Amino acid sequence: MRRRPADPVGAARADRPTDTGRGRVASGAAHGTWLTRGKDGRLSLYAPTEGGLLRWTEAVVGGPEWTGPYFVAVAGLTHLTVVQGTDTYVHFLGRRERTGADGSCDVDVVHAVQYQTGLAFTDWRSLGNPQRGREQGARLGPPVGAIAPDGTVHVFVRGAQGGLMLRREAPNGKWRAWEDLRGAGVDVLPAPVALASGRIEVCVAAETGVLVWRQLEPGGDFTGPRGFSLSPVPGTVAALETGPDRPTFLWADAVSGGAAAWRAGGSPVALSGSASQGPYATLRTSLDGHDWVLLAHRAPEGSAVLGLGATENEANGFWWYVLAEACQGAPVLARDGHGRVVMALIDPDGVPKVARQEAGAGLSLAHWHRL
Repeated sequence: MRRRPADPVGAARADRPTDTGRGRVASGAAHGTWLTRGKDGRLSLYAPTEGGLLRWTEAVVGGPEWTGPYFVAVAGLTHLTVVQGTDTYVHFLGRRERTGADGSCDVDVVHAVQYQTGLAFTDWRSLGNPQRGREQGARLGPPVGAIAPDGTVHVFVRGAQGGLMLRREAPNGKWRAWEDLRGAGVDVLPAPVALASGRIEVCVAAETGVLVWRQLEPGGDFTGPRGFSLSPVPGTVAALETGPDRPTFLWADAVSGGAAAWRAGGSPVALSGSASQGPYATLRTSLDGHDWVLLAHRAPEGSAVLGLGATENEANGFWWYVLAEACQGAPVLARDGHGRVVMALIDPDGVPKVARQEAGAGLSLAHWHRL
């Protein structure tokens, strides 16, 4: 496991009073796992805002009080993805646009890390752009990420020609060059998943159906893409490890209109429910002594929706609950330091709200807490 540097630049100090984001609101929801649990058990929530991003953190493990928001300036950020590794380090990936004096636009991918709950981020580092020339570079998609168990960061983006590009950290902490994983007609939001075995798999909606890339061994090259004639709605694919070294991919199905779950070697299983307006939030957890998969998404009318079903037994039924809360973008799911399920969303006013699992049997969320 990669160890945290003794004094990473910009990460050894607590946020200063000048970092306050008071008066600022979120401009939507980030992509990925934007509600994270640190090594100390406290949750942190991250959201994009004009000129950067905002962060809220639980005052104590399990809440209900939160500190923040704290503002982190990132000029030109057009997209934010949050991803956390098993070491609890939180990684931030952004697509950045900068306008030159001549009016031209330069696009690159930027990366920062928060090593400990409540502390500042490292400096933002540019990972460049795999495309040559400003015109091609401007067509670069937003970055998404997956962190292998050894701490290696994998950054995936759709290239200007519609294929999948990858940049990753080497075990010594240095970044390798951009790699062209090929493919064509891929969606802007690939769905990578880091498996406990150390491998990474990626599923992407494409014009021809679904494309999947796989590592045959941890740290190895990616094989694929392998195509499947399936019908996901672009922008809705999500991934979750549901068995040893076995991912399940989930999406809104373009034919049925509801959710679907699929594992390589089988056929998609319809989960019913309403169509999603973005990727599904996923969480695997234990309820009443049984293994469950929880999903959350934004319905077409704007309401947050929560669903649950038995892990890898989707055909036995999936239950959906339309909540009274409206949201921007996709909600997010996590477990707090006491093991309770927590759901968070960004409301239409740009304010985060969180609700926790109530004590007792089953899954029942308590009242929503406005941060």
